Amino acid sequence: MMILKRRDRYTLLLLLFCVGLGFSSFGQAKPFVLTTEALKRDVAYFNSIDSEAVVNFVSNSQSFEWLAKNIPLFECPDSAIQQIYNYRWWSFRKHLKETPHGFIFTEFIEPVKHEGKYGAISCALGHHIYEGRWLRNQEYIRQYIDFWLIKEPTFKPSKFHSFSSWLSDAVYNLYLVQQNKEQLVKWLPLLDKDYERWERERQLPSGLFWQYDVKDGMEESVSGGRRVQNRRPSINSYMFGNAQALSKMGKLFQIDSLVDKYNRKASILEKLVVDSLWGSEGDFFRTRYPDGQLAAREAIGFIPWYFNLPPDQVEFAKAWLQLTDTAGFQAPWGLTTAERREPTFRTRGTGHSCEWDGAIWPFATTQTLKGLANLLTNYRNRDGIDRKLFYEKLHQYARSHQKNGKPYIGEYQDEKTGYWLKGDNPRSTFYNHSGFCDLVINDLIGLKPGSTNRLSIKPLVPDTWDWFCLDNLVYHGRTLTVLWDKTGKKYGKGKGLILFVDGKRVASGKSLGELTAKIN
Repeated sequence: MMILKRRDRYTLLLLLFCVGLGFSSFGQAKPFVLTTEALKRDVAYFNSIDSEAVVNFVSNSQSFEWLAKNIPLFECPDSAIQQIYNYRWWSFRKHLKETPHGFIFTEFIEPVKHEGKYGAISCALGHHIYEGRWLRNQEYIRQYIDFWLIKEPTFKPSKFHSFSSWLSDAVYNLYLVQQNKEQLVKWLPLLDKDYERWERERQLPSGLFWQYDVKDGMEESVSGGRRVQNRRPSINSYMFGNAQALSKMGKLFQIDSLVDKYNRKASILEKLVVDSLWGSEGDFFRTRYPDGQLAAREAIGFIPWYFNLPPDQVEFAKAWLQLTDTAGFQAPWGLTTAERREPTFRTRGTGHSCEWDGAIWPFATTQTLKGLANLLTNYRNRDGIDRKLFYEKLHQYARSHQKNGKPYIGEYQDEKTGYWLKGDNPRSTFYNHSGFCDLVINDLIGLKPGSTNRLSIKPLVPDTWDWFCLDNLVYHGRTLTVLWDKTGKKYGKGKGLILFVDGKRVASGKSLGELTAKIN
């Protein structure tokens, strides 16, 4: 449990008393540049191709109104990214479910055997929070976090730790967007307790964490074993990210003991991951078996960059060369979950319902693209990797969202044909196990949230784009508009990259370079 110094306990109690525990949300604002007409057309089309077998909190007939009130509007010259941005928000709201214990987001649209109460599954919880942090009404995502931290652990059996999680990291990144301090002060002791539970359940004497591949949500992997206690880059990166987030939350509330505790844990884990899971001969972070051997390259080797864990050195940046290698992770329909040169690639399909031994999984694609964006924006040593690669892979990811020529998101795909390997199984439809809209907002457009009143925008859009606009986005209680207009004629608001806050121009630049501004 969290042990605080007396002064730190007084600080936390005072914060609880001062800010209270109520919810807050922002009222609907009128878009500054864009209209909802494109969204309306897309939603009408999505509704027309859906039989709506399951209806949760927001029905198809209500979806346009709900989306218009809640999501940032976006347009760009890439029709695939444009359409799938709206499609992913449309499908995300399908999973919003009201329970006796508050709102949750489900993973499967249909019931599955391994789900928890009300259909809740914790595997993609981090993806859900990253995506949901951009909703205007934050009550949904806040109640969802409350459900997992407060109510779900009381169920018997609890399924909270059925899967690895980067929950603390996601909660802190939610705070960076919404400044929900009154919620954070409630969640902090619970997140600290949760970290310590993971240490009891999965930490080895060496300090590394182990996990079964199935409990990473990655069963039948090439490094696999549903019963093998492997040292995997996934869970160890998650726990590093969680430790960093807990340290930052402790600093926010001036709880020195918490800052020291988690700075120490993060530092130790960072060294262990680099020393133990980096295969210098293969230039990659890899799973280590209990016998000490390293496994083949898998997409989970990119996850350390999701949390900015690797040192900023060319030696580590070389890992990303595998993203463009057809013997590595590059395939016609997306990024594979194991390197294609691996002898057992795609050999586990018979007799299993899910295989992570090479097929494309949007869950992993999301993590890999987030790691790539971090490499491009936070690292100097990139070994020739540039922002064109991020756009190419995001575009490919958007294009993969199709089945029979219509928008679709399912479980996992054949890397050569794009065929969804669950076929017409209803459980695969609208599979809410990944992210997309956050990759557009946070990484492609480059809106980088911060704990202060300064905001950075670091676009990864291609130089071939003459325009884009992200509008009606809530950040720190203000409404932002970010646009790029090469000629100034598209939107009539000026030439270049421009940031508006509540309709007021606060920063601009002539190029697609970094833009910084004060928000408050």
